Amino acid sequence: MKQDPSKIRNIAIIAHVDHGKTTLVDGLLKQSKTFRDNQAEMSQELVMDSGDQEKERGITITAKVTAVQHNEYRINIIDTPGHADFSGEVERTLNMADGCILIVDAQEGPMPQTKFVLGKALAYELQPIIIINKIDKSGSRIKEVEDEIAELFLELAVHEDQLHYPVYYAIGRSGKAWDSVPTNTDEDADLSVIFDAIVNHIPAPRVEIDKPFQMLVTALAWDNFKGKYAVGRITRGSIKPSSAVTLCKKDGSIAKAKIDNVFMSHGLSRFEVQEGVAGDIIQITGVGDAQIGETIADAEQPEALPVLEIEAPTLKIYLGPNTSPFKGKEGEFVTSRQIGDRLQRELETNVGLRVEEEGIGFLVSGRGELHLSVLIETMRREGFEFEVGRPQVVTKEEDGQTVEPIEELIIEVPAEHVGAVQMELGARRATLKEQFASPKGVTKLVYELPTRTFIGLRNILMTQTKGTVVMNSLMLGYKPLGAVLTQLRNGVIIAFETGTTTPYALQMMEDRGECFIGPGVKVYAGQIVGLNKRQEDMEMNVCKTKHLTNMRSSSSDGVVQLTSPRILSLEECLDFIENDELLEVTPSSLRLRKSELDSNKRKRQK
Repeated sequence: MKQDPSKIRNIAIIAHVDHGKTTLVDGLLKQSKTFRDNQAEMSQELVMDSGDQEKERGITITAKVTAVQHNEYRINIIDTPGHADFSGEVERTLNMADGCILIVDAQEGPMPQTKFVLGKALAYELQPIIIINKIDKSGSRIKEVEDEIAELFLELAVHEDQLHYPVYYAIGRSGKAWDSVPTNTDEDADLSVIFDAIVNHIPAPRVEIDKPFQMLVTALAWDNFKGKYAVGRITRGSIKPSSAVTLCKKDGSIAKAKIDNVFMSHGLSRFEVQEGVAGDIIQITGVGDAQIGETIADAEQPEALPVLEIEAPTLKIYLGPNTSPFKGKEGEFVTSRQIGDRLQRELETNVGLRVEEEGIGFLVSGRGELHLSVLIETMRREGFEFEVGRPQVVTKEEDGQTVEPIEELIIEVPAEHVGAVQMELGARRATLKEQFASPKGVTKLVYELPTRTFIGLRNILMTQTKGTVVMNSLMLGYKPLGAVLTQLRNGVIIAFETGTTTPYALQMMEDRGECFIGPGVKVYAGQIVGLNKRQEDMEMNVCKTKHLTNMRSSSSDGVVQLTSPRILSLEECLDFIENDELLEVTPSSLRLRKSELDSNKRKRQK
């Protein structure tokens, strides 16, 4: 049956990280009877976060398109990431929507990423619906949050119509929503008011059904049966299987192709249809060369749509083949060519990424540390072995001057840790813009600082505030490049020779600093094995054994008592390394090392 475009609704779910987007989409999927009562998804949480890292980190990394049926209306739902590092995903998918649901936490209110995603949505002229979520929180402050949202709209609205928006109140986790603040949140309720709001407030797609076919490729999918799927919203016309089309490439060239199959989404699955019509979001196979941002158009009238504009990356990192003495022992893919091919594949779907050759390796640029570390972790799990350098800021030239990206950083921390936070940010030359105490003894600090001085800050503040700090950042723009920052970290302890660590040697090392490895671990000369108590680097023989003599003493032959080593995560390793250091990444190990392994050469370089 041919879909009537007036019965289609395309919405994007947008919000700050952890405000409940994916949980709400779960509720919409389940309450629309998309799954059978006995399907496993009915008992799962966050069913849209399907990737391993999404489940482990508890965040959405890639935007996903799903669809539900509500009476005679087909509702396409785009679940977007809330983290600033994946804003490329937000930018590329918003053009498929006609409206958006902005979800705001009833306690936290609008946060930096709320401002970013709402600004993008209003720039695309999407019709907004507001949901104040988690109203059952003990610190919920609904009236103040409504005022904060109104101020945000006054600041960001493109035209006056956007200042008129409906507000709903929800407990996403329980699948409940109301059109006014409920007196009792335990009362029976469901998400039917949200379904009605989508139908009544979100406009049907404005389409030209009788014009030649045209679709912008906004996402790509893949499986072993059909190969590559090009995902996008039909701008005009309609498409059927076996139709001849033209692929309008980014470089201006065109290529002929033939559509194999046309699919639509339903819940987490896709189903084949005989026709896709303007306004609907579809997935098509047969156009194997299609890339994100390119146009698939009618064979007779190959007119390209404007290419997606994505904001420039802010951080770059060297990524190349492993050059350590242990190279090739733990990974399956180790050569420069294999790494290069994998990065090229990543570029097809990861629109916020840039890759250029750098010697035997590559310079990979992304939107932030999390963006880059997710890529590194993905490659590691796929069996790749490589080394990465310290994240560096991406600068650019403006009017003959070098400028660097600047971020706004909002920190919420208990009052007793404010001094530690201010001291650390003062050392990084951050400018304090605002400071005010919020309820329950929490102080809110707003800073402006260069992106390069932000590297490594999160882990340091987590340690200094005993894990109580909440940090959120948003890129503000560019300013002239500031002065070089001195090394804020202490020196490192470096393994003097290749061998296996011994408890005897590590016990001596504990007197000099903090251990990163335990006993019985193979190390090589030049590998970083600990953090010195002093500012300078120090070499130690961590493989030294105790000399055997025929003298015995009751005190020296006891069992060695070692403190548990500090095992650094991937993000902590990236934050830790300095310019003369590298991180060796394999499927089973993370090893910190000096770029120059030879001790004598390192001394001459100083």
